[in-house]
Amino acid sequence: MLLELRVENYAVIDNVAVEFADGLNLLTGETGAGKSILIDALALLLGDKASGDVVRHGAEKAVIRAVFEADSKALNALLEENGIDGEGGQLILRREIAAGGKGRVFINNQAATVAVLRQLAPHVAVIHAQNESVLAFDAASRLALLDSFAGSDLTAISESFAAWNEIRGRISDLERDEQDRMRLLDLWNFQRKEIASANLQSGEDAKLEAEKRVLADSERILANAMGAYDALYEGNVSASSLIRSAGRQLDELARFDEKFRDSVAQLETARITVEDIGQTLRDYADGVEASPERLAQVEDRLAAIDRLKRKYGPTLDDVIALGSDLERKLHEMENKDEVLRQLRSDLAKAAHRYLNEARTLSHHRYESARKLEKQVESEINELAMKARFKVEVSGSDEQANWTAQGFDSVQYLISANPGEPLGPVEEIASGGELSRVMLALKAVVEDGISGRVRSKASSAQRTLVFDEIDAGIGGRAAEAVGKKLKQLAETKQVLCVTHLPQIASFADQHYLIEKKESSGRTKTSVRLLESEDRTRELARMMSGAKLTDASLKHAEQMLKANQ
Repeated sequence: MLLELRVENYAVIDNVAVEFADGLNLLTGETGAGKSILIDALALLLGDKASGDVVRHGAEKAVIRAVFEADSKALNALLEENGIDGEGGQLILRREIAAGGKGRVFINNQAATVAVLRQLAPHVAVIHAQNESVLAFDAASRLALLDSFAGSDLTAISESFAAWNEIRGRISDLERDEQDRMRLLDLWNFQRKEIASANLQSGEDAKLEAEKRVLADSERILANAMGAYDALYEGNVSASSLIRSAGRQLDELARFDEKFRDSVAQLETARITVEDIGQTLRDYADGVEASPERLAQVEDRLAAIDRLKRKYGPTLDDVIALGSDLERKLHEMENKDEVLRQLRSDLAKAAHRYLNEARTLSHHRYESARKLEKQVESEINELAMKARFKVEVSGSDEQANWTAQGFDSVQYLISANPGEPLGPVEEIASGGELSRVMLALKAVVEDGISGRVRSKASSAQRTLVFDEIDAGIGGRAAEAVGKKLKQLAETKQVLCVTHLPQIASFADQHYLIEKKESSGRTKTSVRLLESEDRTRELARMMSGAKLTDASLKHAEQMLKANQ
């Protein structure tokens, strides 16, 4: 659950902090006041791409911070995997965007990356942006939506596909025509010999770099070590001799006053420590080699290693790994017929394994599609529509259709009017119908996800954010959408930007976004509305800036009816 969102120097926002609660949180305000800007800021915390253009004019950077109540095994595992400490059931995200475009990311006050934000995002919040709908889904997105509802685990099929594809690639290498094969053999032989002749050792480059630094500055290092040794131990007025002299004086004092006895012991300890450091410095200096010849050898070796890393790297371990891979490939080429027989046998087994995984997944998708279409159709018809809805899963198990996600494709079909044939949602539905279809789909899918989360005894619930889901609707449809959002908010936190009073009247918390001019600058503010202010805001949404007795009365009635 999103507890707090703080935005500084972002677009027209100077400094805004909003505390959210569970249930249905509605954001309203005049067009251009900054409602969607708040949602855009939250999207940046979920890993969206940033630009320096969003920084408020005159500011050095924009800062966006959010605190989520989030505690799940999956989320904690992700944090641990990325070396980030937990915060006792809370997740604190902060993102800074400089005017020049560069930025920084912090998770639980520890430095992180945008990539980690994207990993965490699905566990804490999902944003359904303005005008988003299944109409814009590509084939992969349509399939992903069904898999989200079905709870499909694609790990096994992805691994099976990768194994099958890897064997197929090895067979392809071996089955090249003779001319290509000879060229490859020559190339691989040359590369293998070049790497093997270097006799590389893992970590060798780092050790040589350290040795080079010592050799290049050996005279200065030796002078520093011996200078410190003389000052501590060997010199006429060394620290050791001075401490020894002071110790004798203190020993004499201790005969007259016992309070100096401890000081004598402490000084003796200090003398021993100083002399130990001095001996260490002398031993180190004895090992310093001022050898131009050795320095030249090290530099030549590093140059050879760098050349191999540029060709086969980028790291020394990558070069060594490539050498091993070339050995394997050459062995396979030299024993082509025998290796091909084994690989074809392995390929058949891998294909069989993949098909078993893919067919099981496809069957699961067909069953889930029937459940999804029934639930979505029911939801759609609760949103002031009389429509038929179908999720069509198609595809064949021919090898040309194999992917890491199986061989299925998914289409979402709708008939928005009685007697009309089913057709793709993106081609059939109007703008207002699309908004309701999207809400129905998202509601059903989120319920499916929430059900699985609850079954795993986890307290994690994603925050759902809807940015102007009411596009193209009004009247009875708007009231139906409001009821659906309220129903969703019974089991999870919902944030919604709306222009419709019918929807705003269902809010558990109603926030007003206002844009005002102050000292020649435009500033956006956010405030939580209480009962009287809520009535006035609903009346404004109905009648405009000039409030009337009729609009105020209507607003009061609407609030009473929907609370």
